[in-house]
Amino acid sequence: MRPTNKSETHRKSLSTRESQALSRLASEGRQVVTIGDVKETLEISRKSAKDMAYSLKEKGWLERLFQGKYLILPLSAGENAVYTEHEFVIASALVEPMYIGYWSAVNHHGLTEQMSRTVYLVTTKRAQTREIHGVEYRPVSVTEQKFFGYQPTAVGSAQVNIATIEKTLVDCADHPEFCGGVGELAKAMQNATEKRCSWETVVEYLRRVGNGAATKRIVYLADQLNINLPEYWDLVDDFTTGYPLLDPTREATGTRDSKYQLRLNVEPEAFLPEDFA
Repeated sequence: MRPTNKSETHRKSLSTRESQALSRLASEGRQVVTIGDVKETLEISRKSAKDMAYSLKEKGWLERLFQGKYLILPLSAGENAVYTEHEFVIASALVEPMYIGYWSAVNHHGLTEQMSRTVYLVTTKRAQTREIHGVEYRPVSVTEQKFFGYQPTAVGSAQVNIATIEKTLVDCADHPEFCGGVGELAKAMQNATEKRCSWETVVEYLRRVGNGAATKRIVYLADQLNINLPEYWDLVDDFTTGYPLLDPTREATGTRDSKYQLRLNVEPEAFLPEDFA
């Protein structure tokens, strides 16, 4: 919950019916609501629910996020209704199923000091990127096979699915472009050793995701960071053919390393912590 720079909207008084609707929705712990929520809560027609949502928006008690979904602006937002919900709560309303992943999960787990103004959400559906309150929400579509490794997490009074530390590392190895590159992945892996990360689970998740490039990146970085991966030689023996880029966010240059079967397009000194470079 934080203030925004959006234009101020002075609130107007509510009718008895509108007050009842907001009270019921809030009592159910709802923060983002749909037209269907209003319809079911008040047992009214869909047209009446749409009319009420529009009226509540005009009076400064709801804010339209996108078609059919609204953010409840609570009393704590003040007379001018300057307020927004936590980005993860808004993200959870954009598409289903979903979980918070990549750089956003890296930040959530305290694996980096770098902040991103983009909220990354993982989904099996196709969804478009949106900007709400100056924040970019970027859905990343994955296959059903890769959609796992998350858990419901309390965010304010809401529950939001967020990738576990182990799945966050694997997802970022799968797509380093969504976590700031291999340097951020290296930093996350180093910090994960202090966060009770289960490397056994990381290896299990690598096998489930089934991306050879992700496995090679994790093995390479683990060696650079002196992390002892379980089943290390099994992972090496299962390396797929081809030489994917160590860091796909960088140019396709550098040498082909036969040990890791990676194209090392960035030197370790450029991204490893000082203690390891």
